[in-house]
Amino acid sequence: MDWVQLHLALNHVPVIGSLFVGLLLLHGMLKKSDEVIRLSLWWLVVLMLVSIPIKFTGDFANDAMGEGIEAELVTAHEKAADQATTAIFLAGIAAGVALFKGRGGKPIPHWGPIASLILILISFAMMARTANLGGQIKHPEIRANQSA
Repeated sequence: MDWVQLHLALNHVPVIGSLFVGLLLLHGMLKKSDEVIRLSLWWLVVLMLVSIPIKFTGDFANDAMGEGIEAELVTAHEKAADQATTAIFLAGIAAGVALFKGRGGKPIPHWGPIASLILILISFAMMARTANLGGQIKHPEIRANQSA
């Protein structure tokens, strides 16, 4: 498996994971389930950590792609990836702080799940956009559909 394949395999995790964790967190909030909320917040921290190697594999994948790649597409994808990674880090930090405040049997602060839900849904939108821009690098048919 080369860097491009590894990057493509890993980058699905935060896109799909952020949607799944956001929905799970929303479910926990609606059902007022402390266990589901805590589980969701832990998964959000995991998603944040998984995003770290994606950034590095993206850099290596870019180096491995070679000639014939439109630089402006790569630049747009890189900028979107940086923004999406920042968003998921903010969501993960909010979740981590909420879990830290709720350690030792204390309740999770009221703001924790709300802030985490807002940030993870923003992260999902940004990750989905980043994935779309990444797909455009090697798939001109995606680019053609974007302008239609």
